[in-house]
Amino acid sequence: MAQALSRSTGDVTALYPGSFDPLHNGHLDLIQRASLLFEHLIVAIYDKPDKRLLFTTEERVELVRQTTASLPNIEVASYSSLTVDYAVARGAQAIVRGLRATSDFDFEFQVALMNRHLSREVEAIFLMTSIDHAHLSSTLVKEVANLGGNVTDLVPSQVAAALQRKREKAI
Repeated sequence: MAQALSRSTGDVTALYPGSFDPLHNGHLDLIQRASLLFEHLIVAIYDKPDKRLLFTTEERVELVRQTTASLPNIEVASYSSLTVDYAVARGAQAIVRGLRATSDFDFEFQVALMNRHLSREVEAIFLMTSIDHAHLSSTLVKEVANLGGNVTDLVPSQVAAALQRKREKAI
């Protein structure tokens, strides 16, 4: 049975979830663009992703906060529940996700359908990555940084410095 959608009459809150390990310029571009579309954007950092992390949750939250400090309608928080449940708990009407390639779409489409199954209160909103950032992934950024490559044009300056500190500690 189809539900009728109604036009929002108030502030729209969106959630942009991810592990952000580390935050890169593609993420930052999406945050900046989404901040123009929504009255309130929560950058939600997933506390327990199913992958090996370089930065702690606290470090990731702080790096995103530092990088987005100039955006007045951004909130940065961590969470450890289902993303859609966190969105509902925070009063978000939308979950923003970025798409780089068709492979991203296949995965994100499945996630969006599952979220829709779990809660019809939250819409999936997809933003296409800017072409300048289509090649970026946190995994690639970490690998380049770990091997001593220059990532200064791939990540915000605060993140580049944090990556350098991590590398120096590991050596």
